[in-house]
Amino acid sequence: MKKLYLLFFSMMLLLLVISGCSTNEQTKTTEVQKKQAAKQEKVELTVSAAASLQDALNDIKADFEKEHTNITLNFNFGASGALQQQISQGAPVDLFFSAAEDRFQKLVQNGLIEKKNGTDLVGNDLVLVVPKGSNKGIKTFEDLTKADKLALGTPESVPAGQYGKETLDKLNVWKAIEGKIVYAKDVRQVLTYVETNNVDAGIVYKTDALTSQKVEIVASAKENTHDPIIYPVGVIKNSTHLKEAQLFYNYLQNDKTMKTLEKYGFKGL
Repeated sequence: MKKLYLLFFSMMLLLLVISGCSTNEQTKTTEVQKKQAAKQEKVELTVSAAASLQDALNDIKADFEKEHTNITLNFNFGASGALQQQISQGAPVDLFFSAAEDRFQKLVQNGLIEKKNGTDLVGNDLVLVVPKGSNKGIKTFEDLTKADKLALGTPESVPAGQYGKETLDKLNVWKAIEGKIVYAKDVRQVLTYVETNNVDAGIVYKTDALTSQKVEIVASAKENTHDPIIYPVGVIKNSTHLKEAQLFYNYLQNDKTMKTLEKYGFKGL
C-alpha cells in the first residue's frame, strides 16, 4: 500500500510539472504571436500626388502592397497646387508627390517636409494634343490661333497650366489665344476635354497623352520655353506613420519603380 501510494504521488507530481511546462510554453507562444501581430499591424498611408501620376502609381501600388501586406496605399490625386494647399492647412497626408518643384519647396520652407526626406525623382515633357482625326490644321503651338477653344490647366494651381502659359508667352501666342482658353482643374480634365471634342486642342504632359487612344500628339514644347518639369516627392513631417511612409519613399526610388515610371513616359533626372 505504501509503494502504491508513493507511485500515485510521483505520477501526480509528474503530471503537475508537465502541465506547468505546457502552460509556460503556451504563454510564451501567445506572447510571440502578439509581438508578431503587432509587427504586422495594418497601416494605411495617404499619398497626395499629381494627377499625371495616376496610372504609374496605381501600378506601383500593386507591387508595393504585395511586398508589404500590412500597408495599404490610398492616393489623393489632383493639381499639385491644390494638394499643397490642403497639406498646408493640415490635411492628414503621409507623402506628397508633386508635379512642380515650387509647390513642393513651399512645404519644405514651412517646415512640413524635412529637406533630407525629399528628393527630385523624375521629369516630364509638355505636349500639344488634338482630337484624333482633327481637321483644324493645328500642328504647332503657333497654330493655336486657328482653334476656337483650347484647354489648359489653371496656371495658378496646375503646374502643366503654368508651364503651358510660359510656353505660349515665350512663343508670343498667349495674348492672341487667351480669350479662347477653357481652364481645367488638372491635366486629366484637359485630356478629357480634348478626347470628347469639347475643345480643338489641349496642353498636357506627355505621360497623360500616352494613356489615351483618342488624342494625337502634334507638338512638344522645347525645354527652353518653360521652367524645368521636375517631380519631387517627400515624407510629410507630421505623418502618423513615419516608419511606413519612409518605407514607401525609399521604395519609390528603387530600380523597379523607376522602370515603371519610365514605362509610363516619365524621364529619369
